[in-house]
Amino acid sequence: MTPAVREGIDITRVVAVPRDRVFEAWTAPEDFAAWYGGDADVPLGRVSMDVTPGGEWRLVIVVPGAEMPFHGVYLEVSAPERLVFTLKDGSAPAGTEGETVTVTFTEKSRKSTEMVFRQRGGNLTPEQYAAAEDGWEAFFDALDARLATR
Repeated sequence: MTPAVREGIDITRVVAVPRDRVFEAWTAPEDFAAWYGGDADVPLGRVSMDVTPGGEWRLVIVVPGAEMPFHGVYLEVSAPERLVFTLKDGSAPAGTEGETVTVTFTEKSRKSTEMVFRQRGGNLTPEQYAAAEDGWEAFFDALDARLATR
């Protein structure tokens, strides 16, 4: 029997805020910097976002002794329902397409939103996908905390 090959990440969360606010947290630099990276520092001055189809985004996560750059391109922006963008980190080989992230936001009630996150690309090993999923879970914990206070 061959073990299953992991091809991506799927995470679903329900957050207790309206859909517009969750979408804004993904698309406003001051919000994105506050939660992307979890407990790590993402200096607002190192974040740029052109949230339009074909627009680029960039940021740097700063941890003691290291900086981790991330970047990509928005492929689809359908406010406040859906975002699709590419994701590459600084270690991605030149010429690689990186991963594709799709996030959908479904209004469950006026004060509750289901966020469905998918990351695909096949560029990571199963172990790297598992580690990336743990990272996203930490990021989403920080997103929950950000949304609870604003």
